[in-house]
Amino acid sequence: MDQKIQMLLATVKKLIRRSALPNLANLLKKTHPADIAHLFRYLDINEQRTLFHLIDDSDVAAEVLSEIEHSSSAQLLAQIDKDTIVEVLQAMPYDDSVDIIQNMPEELAEEILSSMHDDESEEIEQLMLYREDSAGGIMSTEFFCLNQDLSVQQAIAALQEAEDAEMVFYVYVVDDERHLIGVLSLRQLLTVPPQRLLRDIVDTEGLISVRVDTDQEEVAQLVAKYNILAIPVVDDQNHLLGIVTVDDVIDVMRQEATEDFYKMAGASEEELLYGFKSFKIARLRLPWLITNLFGGVITGYLMWLFRMTLEQIIALVSFVPVITGMGGNVGGQSATIVVRGFATGRIDFSTLRKVFFKELRVGIIMGLVCGLVVGLVAVLWHGNIYLGLVVAVAMATAMTVAATTGVLAPTFFKRIGVDPAIASSPFVQTANDITGILIYFSTATLFLDKLSS
Repeated sequence: MDQKIQMLLATVKKLIRRSALPNLANLLKKTHPADIAHLFRYLDINEQRTLFHLIDDSDVAAEVLSEIEHSSSAQLLAQIDKDTIVEVLQAMPYDDSVDIIQNMPEELAEEILSSMHDDESEEIEQLMLYREDSAGGIMSTEFFCLNQDLSVQQAIAALQEAEDAEMVFYVYVVDDERHLIGVLSLRQLLTVPPQRLLRDIVDTEGLISVRVDTDQEEVAQLVAKYNILAIPVVDDQNHLLGIVTVDDVIDVMRQEATEDFYKMAGASEEELLYGFKSFKIARLRLPWLITNLFGGVITGYLMWLFRMTLEQIIALVSFVPVITGMGGNVGGQSATIVVRGFATGRIDFSTLRKVFFKELRVGIIMGLVCGLVVGLVAVLWHGNIYLGLVVAVAMATAMTVAATTGVLAPTFFKRIGVDPAIASSPFVQTANDITGILIYFSTATLFLDKLSS
């Protein structure tokens, strides 16, 4: 939290505590909606309700709610009267209204939709048919487009009269049936003769669009790749349905990155929504911990199988945590890089071979360096050069295998349609523990005569 928000939050809490509501209302009028929305993260539901009721402009209230997590917005709106909910939601862009309504209890959502104007409720219900994480689910349907038969002069006049439509630095051109024909920049409109028709100057080759069912992550990748401020959304017949703007893409990237990090930690963003209730949080985390638990049991069983080796050379126990720990670290690093690469589009199946061999080389280099270091420690500690050799070889091999496992595991899960972010971390950790133990004790067994002499 930056210093400005800290000071604002302290002032707001003090005014609420003193019930100085007129002063608080005046303060809110001078505060940017994005800053008001930021405050809501640090207020309880009663304080949020008090603050929200003091916002007397429905447009400002709508902008504040648009900046808050949709689940939190829905929870807040459920605490206030229905007429206010309808008024605020109608002042919002349709895509934001949809996200909030979808997070409301079903009965309340139906009441709200039935209370809205017919045209607005129909628009919202249509958007609710699309998957929440698809281009249709995040697109804005309040956008500006022009018919290809208009002249440049008519197009500029239409732009000047546009009010509520989502405006970017592009104009989308359609035909009479609303098929997407191409795109024009505002600069092009201002630099060509006014009598020319849009069909003659529209860019059809450089047009980038997405289907309505395209995953939001892919939409974000396209916007980032081509450095565009918006991307049009079309249906199967190429009818223009809406646009996804860069501010929506930023939200998607933040949401996807947050989800990935939660999943890789074996946790969930739902934990925040449950108000940190212990049993529910434990239920969310346990499946991934159970996976590691079984991996630990298998590792223990492998050590039991090699008990004869351990009984003869008890010094081997000293380096079990090092072998498994370093393997897990290296595998986790490689897995994180690959998962993130898949998420951002920097890695796909066509580039996977290159990534695999790069991580293999990295694993070999790190394995050799760490192997030499820990081998030297083993010789100095236990005075046995063969123990140092066993530890060094096992470390180098285990780290190399771990690096490749970190690439192969996310790739496998991606291929079979399982989210690699949620499945890779426990699998890689468990697999590297098992392979590390196998490599270590197999190497020790091969050199058993030398180690015991």
